[in-house]
Amino acid sequence: MKNTIIYLFAIVILFSGFKSDAKNPEKPKLVVGIVIDQMRYDYLTRFYNRYGENGFKRLLNNGFSLENAQYNYIPTYTAVGHTSIYTGTTPDNHGIISNNWYDKFLKESIYCVDDDTYTTVGNDSNEGKKSPFRMQSTTITDQLRLAQNMQNKTISVSIKDRSAILPAGHTANGAYWFDGGSRGQFISSSFYMDTLPNWVTDFNNSGKAAAYLEHPWETLYDVNTYKNSILDDNVYEGKFKGETSSTFPHNIPALKKDNGNYSIIKAIPAGNSFTADFAKAAIIGEKLGKGEFTDFLAVSFSSTDYVGHQFGPTSIEIEDTYLRLDKDLADLLSFLDQEIGKDKYTVFLTADHAAVDVPAYLQSLKIPAHYFSNRKFKKEVLEITQKYFNSTELIENISNYQIFLDKDKIESLGLTKSVVADKLVEEIINLDGVYKAVTAKTLQTARFTDGIMNSLQNGYNQKYSGDVLMIPFPATLTGGKTGTSHGSGYSYDTHIPIIFYGNGIQQGSSKKRHEIIDIAPTIANLLQIEAPNSSTGKIIVEALK
Repeated sequence: MKNTIIYLFAIVILFSGFKSDAKNPEKPKLVVGIVIDQMRYDYLTRFYNRYGENGFKRLLNNGFSLENAQYNYIPTYTAVGHTSIYTGTTPDNHGIISNNWYDKFLKESIYCVDDDTYTTVGNDSNEGKKSPFRMQSTTITDQLRLAQNMQNKTISVSIKDRSAILPAGHTANGAYWFDGGSRGQFISSSFYMDTLPNWVTDFNNSGKAAAYLEHPWETLYDVNTYKNSILDDNVYEGKFKGETSSTFPHNIPALKKDNGNYSIIKAIPAGNSFTADFAKAAIIGEKLGKGEFTDFLAVSFSSTDYVGHQFGPTSIEIEDTYLRLDKDLADLLSFLDQEIGKDKYTVFLTADHAAVDVPAYLQSLKIPAHYFSNRKFKKEVLEITQKYFNSTELIENISNYQIFLDKDKIESLGLTKSVVADKLVEEIINLDGVYKAVTAKTLQTARFTDGIMNSLQNGYNQKYSGDVLMIPFPATLTGGKTGTSHGSGYSYDTHIPIIFYGNGIQQGSSKKRHEIIDIAPTIANLLQIEAPNSSTGKIIVEALK
């Protein structure tokens, strides 16, 4: 009997070991985070039949796709999106509340990653005086470094500085972004290093940027086959400087000089190809995925955003950009297969925000859409304070649909901020363009559990945000009547793709609502490490093996 019990106990132990191994498969050698700037979810479905088999379709058909992935905060801007993806939390926690915002302590507008403490590495410009110091949370890239005693590598690349710096976290081995103009170089900051690695210098000297600008931007296929887009000749698209028409082809060699020289690469599909080239150079140059520990490569494709802003979501330009990006992705995945090995890497692909259809185009279809004038709104706000408080000096700043009050001036008149804020909310709700308004005090003392007010609350940071916050009507833009933008909490800005692929990932899809802040804790669970220190997202259990 005793021997039988011992035998059975041994069997249990043996099979327990097998179960444990099943739960803890070999970790990926490399994690690749891909963020596509301004990608709407419907770009996956709208252009699906035109994609090849090895780019987006490979990820969709062999990975795990979230069909109802949403941003859960306002504002949906690039810096905020990249930070939220990698920290697993919202602006109320991580502190990046916009691309640019008014700093009520410095009494000036600031840019999210500017930092005069550091200098440019790679040339003598000021474009490298940057760091992530305003981001108050750790990132998944930080946590991976901490978990492995800083023995792995994190490299982050993008054309945009903020899209490279914020995903890199505070502990990256390198973050690189593009300095256009007359230079055409990838650069970094002394926050990360003293000199550029040889592989970056070699890449900058390779002439790749110049080569991409030697040819006009023509459609990949016959222009008449772009049936998912409106006619090429329309009034809803912007133009490059020097163009008389927004139609194809765009003569890039002739337009280069008037459009920032090398900077024009940002605004054409070649900018994505150029970024992919640099990402591959980083993998080789840094020997990513070749060591004992799991490395991380963060790649952000920015040209989609520039094209979207200029031409809008219904343009042939945007369709062509995504068809070309599909080829870039296929090439990058094939490169990873060869360099890292199939099933030895994990990829997630998402977007930092989406975009609204051009309001003027929507108006032409009798769909409600609007344009918001900041100048007109500021004038109206000052008229309100003059009427009720006999002063036009109570407002310190108006930006990002927020009003910052001048506390000292208000108190000098024997008033309180709460009295002024309450009156402003009461009055501005009657102005054209303002759909909802709320005081900071309300956001601090009440809890909105769902809907767009919940998104506003998630984006409100008590330390950094304004005293009165507003939400415009749906389909509202600030600015000109061509092209598009983003920033709202409405579905056209918040519905984005999230796809996981590779090592440790199930094959399938989900129609459940998931939020952008769920990516970081899911990757943390896959890697069996701590989530970022301010993470509020949930593990997407169904995506993991």
